[in-house]
Amino acid sequence: MKMLLVLTNLPDRATAETLAAALVENRLAACVNILPPCQSVYQWKGAVETADEVPLLIKTTEARYAAIEDAIRARHPYETPEIIAVPVVCGLPSYLGWVAAETQIDHWPSS
Repeated sequence: MKMLLVLTNLPDRATAETLAAALVENRLAACVNILPPCQSVYQWKGAVETADEVPLLIKTTEARYAAIEDAIRARHPYETPEIIAVPVVCGLPSYLGWVAAETQIDHWPSS
């Protein structure tokens, strides 16, 4: 199973925490790192803009990417959120196995 690192930015910490929790609780991601705020500079509708944003590093698998994208789009306040998936080409096998196990669709809690 191929692992992905999905990147997105949120406008504030509360929104980032809500999204991260939803992704992990729904087994779309094994782990989400919420990074310190950063400043983004970008072109938007013909103008250079700046924004303070909170980056997320989302560890998941290729099989869960479509569901991750849907979940981010449903919870993201931006018209066009950054959603970038980077393939993980190498990693500690036990960690990659853990990510795969935690994001399996049939690995739901028995509650």
